[in-house]
Amino acid sequence: MYGMQVGDGNGEPIVDRIFLARMLYVAGSVLFIFGLKLMSHPRTAVRGNLLGALGMLLAIVVVLTGWEAPQAHRMYYALPIVGALMGAVIGVVAALFTRIEAMPQLVALFNGFGGLASALVAGGALLEGMTATDALVATAASGIIGAVTFSGSCIAFAKLQEIRYFKRPVSLPFQHAITGGLGLLLLLMGWALAGGSFWIYVPLVIVSLVLGVLLVNPIGGADMPVVIALLNSYSGLAAAATGFVIDNYVLIISGSLVGASGIILTRIMCRAMNRSLTNVLFGVMDASRTGATADDLYATVRSTSAEEVAMLLESAQRVVIIPGYGLAVAQAQRAVRELQQILEQQGKTVEYAIHPVAGRMPGHMNVLLAEADVEYDKLREMDDINPTMDTVDVAIVLGANDVVNPLARTDPNCPIAGMPIIDADKARTVVVIKRSLSPGFAGIPNPLFAMPNTLMYFEDGQKAVRQIIAALKEMSS
Repeated sequence: MYGMQVGDGNGEPIVDRIFLARMLYVAGSVLFIFGLKLMSHPRTAVRGNLLGALGMLLAIVVVLTGWEAPQAHRMYYALPIVGALMGAVIGVVAALFTRIEAMPQLVALFNGFGGLASALVAGGALLEGMTATDALVATAASGIIGAVTFSGSCIAFAKLQEIRYFKRPVSLPFQHAITGGLGLLLLLMGWALAGGSFWIYVPLVIVSLVLGVLLVNPIGGADMPVVIALLNSYSGLAAAATGFVIDNYVLIISGSLVGASGIILTRIMCRAMNRSLTNVLFGVMDASRTGATADDLYATVRSTSAEEVAMLLESAQRVVIIPGYGLAVAQAQRAVRELQQILEQQGKTVEYAIHPVAGRMPGHMNVLLAEADVEYDKLREMDDINPTMDTVDVAIVLGANDVVNPLARTDPNCPIAGMPIIDADKARTVVVIKRSLSPGFAGIPNPLFAMPNTLMYFEDGQKAVRQIIAALKEMSS
């Protein structure tokens, strides 16, 4: 049949080992598919994550058995064990010590390491003397996509971490001509590699690393959710290409799944921001394009106190909380949950308005609130809640900025022009909890802060909510 067989002790073959290994790969791939499906909803996301991890464990075990390559030296199988243990330790430490607001940065790094691993594996296969043309084409694809993913993800990490020299979008003169030229050069280098010029793989990877930096560096911070989704797709495509290099079914299938799902998520994010993928990749978010200045907009800002907010909530019937990245930084999700429970005990309706790109990555606010055991049915999508925002008595904006900025509707020259926003300004009263009047990631002022129906509560998010809870309790005692 396919190769080495397992016998029944009497010399009769029972099943071919290579065939069994590939069937187990298919089983692992099925687990990936079902895991991905379950991760599409918060209620089943944990179970889906576990199924995906089980599928990966199954694939690793198959590799370690040596059934697919029985001729390989046994020392070869010690390397995956060491690598798996090291990766497990790094993953556990990262999961335990990374704060929830830094999850986007961690996701960006994981995307990058996935791309780097693909490029290294493809390079290792090249060192073993691979000569098949189709495998060499896959090697070139893996090197290019993997290296672009790695360097691009590192730049995305630096932007999300707000490192000084990377926070603002930076583009070079003739940016598009340079990136286009590098892309053409990489195609020529890939063609040379497929023709047998193995030495060119290292220069190909280096040029790809440079291209990754040039592609992500000009992109503004407000577009980072889209960039993360796209880099996730790139890492999957790199893994799929590497699967063709080493003839590994599970890599091809899982990489294709990640690549396809990443592209779908990228499209969803672009639609949520009313921007095309081409505009995100080749347009620069420039705060200087808007004519509005902070001095002009904030001349009539009114501040408030915990006691005044408590009085507003006391007389309200419907309250909507609009979370943003500041909620994650302040770790205020549990305090918000407690505020919700107090208001509901008073017979009030409390909901959460979730913008698709609130925070720094897709689903950031959903994960944050789920961690605090907020019921899923209270999380309302932007398109669902916007038509009724004019019936909201009090809208509490906690750490959100760009996703509630009315300039997106009124200023065609601003960086977020046309981006759908949560219509917080239509609520009867808006309470914005923010430490200062500093701009959001797009770097532009927000006229919501100075509207007649808006009150600014300048305080750390968690501390502010705790103070409001204390004021509510004092009023009811």
